[in-house]
Amino acid sequence: MTARSLEKFPIHLGKGPTAVPQPEFPRDERAMDWYMDYGRRHAADGTDGRLVSQFRFTEDWPGWEMHPAGDEVVLCLSGEMHLTQEFPDGHAERLTLRPGEYAINPPGVWHTADIPDEATGLFVTAGVGTQNRPR
Repeated sequence: MTARSLEKFPIHLGKGPTAVPQPEFPRDERAMDWYMDYGRRHAADGTDGRLVSQFRFTEDWPGWEMHPAGDEVVLCLSGEMHLTQEFPDGHAERLTLRPGEYAINPPGVWHTADIPDEATGLFVTAGVGTQNRPR
């Protein structure tokens, strides 16, 4: 095994004590296809699987996302992220994450983030059934 960049090569945590490096994540219009392929590659893990990824942001997220199968942990590694969560009952919460701070996006909660300057986040996601919508 060689050292890999988490930002380029996410990790799948599967059933039991497994950690599987993933193919390189594309930073362009192919990203959604990558997620669909990821779902097919690890479908047997169902809701027990988790995707561990890292992203560097220089602008606000362009859309919202929601993970129906389980919690998502968002850990700010650098910079500042203003996370907005929209709950099924219609209320919204906004919180600021700074380095070392995390938030949990519960299942079924739509979320997005504003990035005032630049930020890097680590994500542990229950990715099965993830949905997206425009902002």
